[in-house]
Amino acid sequence: MITAKLFQHGGSQAVRLPKAFRFEGTEVEIEKRGEEVVLRPRAKPQLKTLADVARFMQESFPEAQDFPDREQPLNLQIRDLKLD
Repeated sequence: MITAKLFQHGGSQAVRLPKAFRFEGTEVEIEKRGEEVVLRPRAKPQLKTLADVARFMQESFPEAQDFPDREQPLNLQIRDLKLD
């Protein structure tokens, strides 16, 4: 069985994982099962549409508020671009 070192990091206890047990990314999910602690890689969100991005932002940052309504101009601005 392989062992790992425990140490203090600020007010938290941390584990120095051996190379064979490293995770990709910067976060893991953690779960306690009786006396065992289970670490899992945190799944990366699959953001394929703007709706997916909006849902992810709402779930990840519930304290954020919607953008305030703003008045839209009645007539679209037309620009005359001459590339000659």
